[in-house]
Amino acid sequence: MLIADEFFLIAHNDSRGKAKLHPAATGLGLAGGLLGELILYGHITVLAGQITVIDRRPPADALAHTVLDQLVGEPHHQELRTWLSFLAQSATTSVGERLARAGVLRRQESRRLLRTTVSYLPIDLNAVAWPATRLRALLDRPDPPGVPDALLLGLVVAAGLTREVLWSAGPRAHHRLNVLLPALPAPLKELVGHTEAAVGAAVLRGIP
Repeated sequence: MLIADEFFLIAHNDSRGKAKLHPAATGLGLAGGLLGELILYGHITVLAGQITVIDRRPPADALAHTVLDQLVGEPHHQELRTWLSFLAQSATTSVGERLARAGVLRRQESRRLLRTTVSYLPIDLNAVAWPATRLRALLDRPDPPGVPDALLLGLVVAAGLTREVLWSAGPRAHHRLNVLLPALPAPLKELVGHTEAAVGAAVLRGIP
């Protein structure tokens, strides 16, 4: 499962599909996941807060392809924080739809007071709970997690979801997490740091 998909499930680990986070934090964490996917697959890199496209070939995933096309189409806008904010506006819907297409979630529309809201309900509660359970188990193992999992953990911390992953973990898991994040490759460490800063700023400003 892709980074943003697992982040979505950790952030919506609820039988009603409700988010555990402030909407801005959810969107920014998912935006970080979408950009992280492109870094991991070698399509973009991050240096000094700027995004550079290094491989324009279309990714296999349709949503990743869309995000890369947006980056390529706006070469004058390279600021990582700008792209986090932009992608955050639609990331919950985009990733929710990707999970619905994959058969993990079920899309549900509700109409109230002339307004339609969309939610994404779990088809299998165990499948929705698995990403957080898997990360918790990884932190208790002696071997360090791989880079993709370390990035996911970084985004979990950045968005304020740590409790959802470590709620029953022991001291070793907390220590491993504190050691793991500073050891991320530089572009991913920047991505996590900027995501955390953007989440903090958005929540303080009360952005919905």
